Amino acid sequence: MKKRILAIVLSTVMALSMVACGGAKEEAPAATTETPAATETPAAAETTGDSLHFEVLVKSFQSTYWQAAVKGINQACAELGVTANCNGPANESDIADQVQMLDAAIEAAPNGIGLAACDTKSVLDSLAVAAEKGIPVVCFDTGVENAPEGSVYATVATDNVAAGACAATNMFPVIEAKIAAATTAAPVRIGEVNQDATALNIQQRGLGFINEMIKLCTAAGKKVAVVGNEFYVNAAEGAVAEGEAEVIIEVGVPAQTTVDLAATEANKIMSKEDTIAIFGSNQTTAEGVLTANETLNKLSTDPATGIIGAGFDAGTPQKAAIKAGLFIGSVTQSPLMQGYHCIQTLVKICNGETVSDMPMDGYWYNTENMEADDIAPNLYD
Repeated sequence: MKKRILAIVLSTVMALSMVACGGAKEEAPAATTETPAATETPAAAETTGDSLHFEVLVKSFQSTYWQAAVKGINQACAELGVTANCNGPANESDIADQVQMLDAAIEAAPNGIGLAACDTKSVLDSLAVAAEKGIPVVCFDTGVENAPEGSVYATVATDNVAAGACAATNMFPVIEAKIAAATTAAPVRIGEVNQDATALNIQQRGLGFINEMIKLCTAAGKKVAVVGNEFYVNAAEGAVAEGEAEVIIEVGVPAQTTVDLAATEANKIMSKEDTIAIFGSNQTTAEGVLTANETLNKLSTDPATGIIGAGFDAGTPQKAAIKAGLFIGSVTQSPLMQGYHCIQTLVKICNGETVSDMPMDGYWYNTENMEADDIAPNLYD
């Protein structure tokens, strides 16, 4: 089966105070009559009249991010008159547990499956079985690269490359003077903590930040080296050897997806005297950076007095950090709308409609716009 073409227009209009990932720093995309507000519920798809049931697997029930996604799933089910059973492992590192849950979901023979894969390679065999049984799969939050033909009909996910680049674009002006003063004899260090090097969305987001920062530094006449986690070192574009660089990007990946282990990686980077900035690429790692700072006390929004911090996603600690002047800002997604569109897309498939991937924007938020009506709903606690 071939992927089908989705007749849904992505909702991405945000207020001028917001900064769309991949767009200009000071302006959001221009509004059109075809793109409703990002928090606006799209028109409901028609159902077949049959009782449709879906199995949906999130990455973890412990994170408020995934609770927001489940809320969107339930909202879509209520509006469309369908049912969904949501399941997921206790932790995003529990890859084997999620694979077992996916296999059980396939055995239940639902009308379709929604999948946010903890590890994209681990689900390939299961997806092949789903395709053999004729069960359509819609991925959300993260895509599955090299998915078996006919298994994944569409992916509803943030454009993670652009979202990671958005963080770099907003961080660079704050640390530009420090970068300009850097030399090979006295380089400066920018940290990045990623929860893993296996999930496609985290890979793309981490590389989006790294590659954009390399471009910005190179344009400023500085050479950049990437050190740390092997995947990100090998995948970075335009990096040089560490001995040749004026700017070093150090990437840390915890052994498991926990705040404490992410804090350990952040502590290693933030303890170095040449570190001028650090980025936590999801909720867990952003909170890990904040946890590390509880003992180090180095984060600041002023590069003259401390390390510039930025995060990704939301959650109470991260929002409080922005208000307290520990982070200059973060990039938000809309997990609620990803969950909503996952169910809506599955219904369309069951109706025989054509569908395809739905890339969704992320947006920069800070003290100036985080309370705005059009961004606050995406900043879950």
